[in-house]
Amino acid sequence: MDEKEKLNNKNKNEKPETIEYNAGSLKVLEGLEHVRKRPSMYIGSTSESGLHHLVFEVVDNSIDEAMAGFCTEIIVKMGKDGSITVIDNGRGIPVDEHPELHISGVEVALTKLNAGGKFEGKVYHVSGGLHGVGVSVVNALSKYLKVRVFRNGKIYEQEYAKGKPLYSLKEVGNSLFENTGTEITFIPDDTIFETVEFKEDIIKEKLKELAYLNKGLKIKFINEKTGEENIYESKEGIVELVKDINKGEQVIPENPIYFNYEEDHFFLEIAMQYNSGFSSEILSFVNNIRTTEGGTHELGLKLALTKLLNDEGLQLKMIKDEALTFDDVKEGLTAIINVKMLEPQFEGQTKTKLGNAEVKNKVYNIVKTQLTLYFDKHVDELQKILKKVLLAQSARIAAKKAKELVRRKGALDFSGRLPGKLADCSLNDPAQTELYIVEGESAGGSAKQARDRKFQAVLPLRGKILNVEKVNMAHALSSEEIKNLITSLGCGVGEDFREEHLRYHKIIIMTDADVDGAHIRTLLLTFFFRYMRPLIEKGYLYIAQPPLYRVSYDKDVRYAYSDEELKHVMEHIKDPNKAEVQRYKGLGEMDPQQLWETTMDPTRRIIKRVTIEEAEQADKLFELLMGSEVQPRKEFIMNHAKEVVNLDI
Repeated sequence: MDEKEKLNNKNKNEKPETIEYNAGSLKVLEGLEHVRKRPSMYIGSTSESGLHHLVFEVVDNSIDEAMAGFCTEIIVKMGKDGSITVIDNGRGIPVDEHPELHISGVEVALTKLNAGGKFEGKVYHVSGGLHGVGVSVVNALSKYLKVRVFRNGKIYEQEYAKGKPLYSLKEVGNSLFENTGTEITFIPDDTIFETVEFKEDIIKEKLKELAYLNKGLKIKFINEKTGEENIYESKEGIVELVKDINKGEQVIPENPIYFNYEEDHFFLEIAMQYNSGFSSEILSFVNNIRTTEGGTHELGLKLALTKLLNDEGLQLKMIKDEALTFDDVKEGLTAIINVKMLEPQFEGQTKTKLGNAEVKNKVYNIVKTQLTLYFDKHVDELQKILKKVLLAQSARIAAKKAKELVRRKGALDFSGRLPGKLADCSLNDPAQTELYIVEGESAGGSAKQARDRKFQAVLPLRGKILNVEKVNMAHALSSEEIKNLITSLGCGVGEDFREEHLRYHKIIIMTDADVDGAHIRTLLLTFFFRYMRPLIEKGYLYIAQPPLYRVSYDKDVRYAYSDEELKHVMEHIKDPNKAEVQRYKGLGEMDPQQLWETTMDPTRRIIKRVTIEEAEQADKLFELLMGSEVQPRKEFIMNHAKEVVNLDI
């Protein structure tokens, strides 16, 4: 029994009512053009993120079937040949002839841009693939694609090369009549993408998220290279997601607050809970799309929560003077808002911000009503939350006073005096300049000698900066090292951040390749993630990759940046026993010329741009390792102790 047959062993007796789904349901807006010439217009980029976008576009089609009530299980396979296969037990793409184009519905869906049953709201009431370009764009950007459809008791098949059909849709076998669904296998075109190597972790993280957002949907991931299988299925949905985010934290209330609301073509669910930390985690989704820039749905939630806590605080006489702001309310808040609606309007090509104006008031009224009803029955929880947000308000007021004091001293003043430790560059154009943040005076001295003074500035840090995970902004701004960093960058922090005042458009963290270096790097990433997030979002933050080894042999010097690279270098040396191998434990061990050649010369160095996802992971890891809860930290150390292979003492 193959995966498709296994997948169809389910109860399909109950089906939602919908208009008949056939080839005539596929409305074609325009032909498939220019996708291969301008792929970034459709998938954002041809880098790793664009590559994985292909996977999620195919999965989105299966999710649409699940949201419409016709799919209960999805299988995603990473093949040994570099392929991805997505199987669902939905209705199957229509196989009958399109009334206007006179080709099968399958071929319409796979070759015509903006062809799908999603545009008129008849076949699909809500849909993640708003633009309907998904599977046709995947086909255009794949060197090979094969589709199999299980429908009408038959199995249909068609293959494509670079978006062009190799033959018309054909019937290849019989299937149990109740077995329906679609199976798509594709191999991305390596002449278009910078890399065609799929990352298991990226795919698994997205599938896990989709399982939370679609309660009861079973998603199986199979890595055929390793034989590993993972099943993602959530009985509690977004409530379970909030619990996972707050795992190991002290929380209010004990179980997340949850409510939902449904009317014609609109569904809203919210889960929320406070923890004892200073940071907030607000995740918003529309039709399974993560709206990373928020939008009207998220704004409605924020306004409602702030208004409600102000009203309740006044009524309980806990708020006496200054009103709460959302900055006070969000401290320690974990909230998920999940919206499913007809015809969402997203701002921007990447669909990361909801723009429907009417959604703000709708969400505001629902949230305010539901939370009022909840807190009427849970007054003790309300009082605990109000005490927490009032403490946050006090800290905000103290931080404001601290910032004013620091501003008067020049740290937040864009025209203020630069710190003495900063070795600045001669150019003033931020687009042409870069700042190296270096660990320690010794490495700082080498970096200052090694740099190109015209466009490279160096700021040495004395030891490890303050752990901002455990302090509020007022305390953070009292740190001399943090003040020096803020002053050097010139763009301010938090709500005072001004991108136009940023003095360098490349900010490069350069630390030793050891445990202490990794610790300092994580401290810095946590600081930037908490207080200067736009630096990461705009792509200004980088991490230098210094070499681990220097190999000298017969007047030839080579550098290796990993153990694997060292092995490769040694394999190409005639007599490895005569080679001199030096392992760098710190940047201070390099002379300025070596530091320039390996780590600072733009023509030869390796620097890695920090993404918001990586910074978020560093922040979560640091919260685990340096937060207030001991038990999760002990569990992490016990689970990962065996992975340590190079511990510098």
